[in-house]
Amino acid sequence: MLRQINLGVWMSAGRGAILPLATLMLVMLMVVPIPASLLDVGFIINIMISLAVLMVALNAAKPLDFSSFPTVLLFATLLRLALNVASTRVVLVSGHEGTAAAGQVIEAFGHFLIGGDYAVGIFVFLILMIINLVVITKGAGRVAEVSARFTLDAMPGKQMAIDADLNAGLMTPEEAKARRQEVATEADFYGSMDGASKFVKGDAVAGVLILVINIVGGLVLGTVSHGLSLADAAETYILLSIGDALVASVPALLLSIAAASIVTRVSSPLDLSGQITSQFGSSRAWLPVAGILTVLGLLPGMPHLIVLTAAALAGYVAWKLFQAERRKPAAGAAELDILAPAVSSSTIGWDEVSDNAIIGLELGYGLIGLVDERKGAPLMARITGIRKQLSRELGFVVPLVRVRDELGLGPNSYRITVAGVVHGEDEIWPEDLLALDAGGALDRVEGREVKDPTFGLDAVWIAPAKRADAVVAGYTVVDPSTVVATHLNHIVATSAAELFGLDEAQKLLDALKEISPQLVAGLTPQPLPLASIAALCRALLAEGIPLKDFRRIAEAMVDAAQEESDPVRLLEAVRHRIGALIVQTVVPIRMPLPVLTLDTGLESLIHQAIRAGQGAAHPIEPALGQRIVQAVGEAAGPLLSQAQRFAIVTSPIARRALSRLLAPHLREVPVLSFLEIPDGKPVEVVAVIGGGVPQLPHQEMAA
Repeated sequence: MLRQINLGVWMSAGRGAILPLATLMLVMLMVVPIPASLLDVGFIINIMISLAVLMVALNAAKPLDFSSFPTVLLFATLLRLALNVASTRVVLVSGHEGTAAAGQVIEAFGHFLIGGDYAVGIFVFLILMIINLVVITKGAGRVAEVSARFTLDAMPGKQMAIDADLNAGLMTPEEAKARRQEVATEADFYGSMDGASKFVKGDAVAGVLILVINIVGGLVLGTVSHGLSLADAAETYILLSIGDALVASVPALLLSIAAASIVTRVSSPLDLSGQITSQFGSSRAWLPVAGILTVLGLLPGMPHLIVLTAAALAGYVAWKLFQAERRKPAAGAAELDILAPAVSSSTIGWDEVSDNAIIGLELGYGLIGLVDERKGAPLMARITGIRKQLSRELGFVVPLVRVRDELGLGPNSYRITVAGVVHGEDEIWPEDLLALDAGGALDRVEGREVKDPTFGLDAVWIAPAKRADAVVAGYTVVDPSTVVATHLNHIVATSAAELFGLDEAQKLLDALKEISPQLVAGLTPQPLPLASIAALCRALLAEGIPLKDFRRIAEAMVDAAQEESDPVRLLEAVRHRIGALIVQTVVPIRMPLPVLTLDTGLESLIHQAIRAGQGAAHPIEPALGQRIVQAVGEAAGPLLSQAQRFAIVTSPIARRALSRLLAPHLREVPVLSFLEIPDGKPVEVVAVIGGGVPQLPHQEMAA
């Protein structure tokens, strides 16, 4: 056991000593003369390290995956400069002996890459320096500078977001600590990369200066110290200097490319090659390339063989990608076909006995054309518009509508279901139009007389040729898809409470948490669990109160929960606090609120009934309830016929019981308590409902 511990300690100490020893060797390399053979080994190691750095940079999914890159870049640059110093010493001391005096690597670069012509070598080296210094290094340095600036500017905001998530309970202290460390590391990385880019730039400048020193020093030493002619000295020393410069510039170029690829990376689960391949793997990108190259290849004077070959290659790539795109859905279908026979015919799946769609629209076979994509699918477009509009109005995302054919229906019939319950069904004629009589029709139009499925208005199904006649006669003419869509819109709007569940409540809380984390933390799980919040939201939706301003509603829930725990009283307390939101759904802010009120005696009877039947869902006795419904209907009739919005106002004690009594008869008429009307809101009393016939005072007052 002790041996294993000692071995581990020695290995750890050995790994820790590698970097200091390597740094010491770099310094010694600059001051201690080394033989040409050892110099060759150093050059090969330099190229190997540069290639390894480039491969690691290309395979990193995000910049922080190679967080040690700035330090690695520093030591790689030091290694290259140390080799330059050592090679300069060898070239100046032994260059008169011939091109092989500085080692095989420098000689190979001098002869093979530039063909032994030092003039060509100078130009090649200058071009490499321009590419490295002006293009790659300058661009990478600018990207690193901007990234560092933006990362440092965003660091306080990121730290505050971590603190907010920690306070809201979204992450543990350990996760918050790790996230803070990641943010700090990211800022340090981009700051280091901003400085590391200066290493690359300085290295390129140093390469040019070392080349000049080698050439000038070699010419002077060759002619003065070694008695060579100027031509012989130039041929030898310039060739060796160019070879030395090229040996150093190639690894420098590789490191510059690695630095540029790191700072320009965008975080992705794929490495750089996978990311580029996935984004270029579309046939729509390669098909125009093939077409344009084909046109260029047919132009006079063009190298037809090369251009048309490239066009054919691009076309082949586009064809292969198109085939791969077509095989993806086909492969999925084939997999289903293969698996299907393996299932016994006596096996029944859950999808055969349950329907997960909350909203359903079933169509007879004669109405399939309304959802046929070949005919434009007019009904599907309207359903999408309905969902978007209702989602904005109600304050939560309305679930998808499942549309399917139903052989049990008549050919022209349709049925609308919500949570498995049929809420509406009717019959339409897809080749005709529906002419609605809203009460202003002057003449009658011949056709199939029906009732509008949404509002029960008198209507006539007419042929499309009679559309103009119906419009002139005062009818409102709509197509069959509009009839179904309007009916669906009405049912979904009135059934909003049935569409709202625990998942929707959680999504509302998640969205609110992003802007008000402390509010959500103070609301749930204490004092209100998720189920209680969902129940309150359903109760509000059932009474026509949208959840658009959920932040205001959540604040009301927090305040009300401090005072009430009974669900019924809690709902009433929440309504009192959001009275302004409720009233603005009835009339605009600048208009007075038309109201129907109850006679004092009638309200006293309701109070007595509530006290006598405490806890009952419907405490008002049937005889009294029938008389109230009749009286309210008589008073509300003229307002409803004029499509005027109004509310029924009563005491807080009687509000809930009266609302449940009137809901089946006047679903769209809100019942408010006088505590829900904001202070200063002008109120117009349209009628006072008493024991028998309503009285009409036509007076105004301010709440």
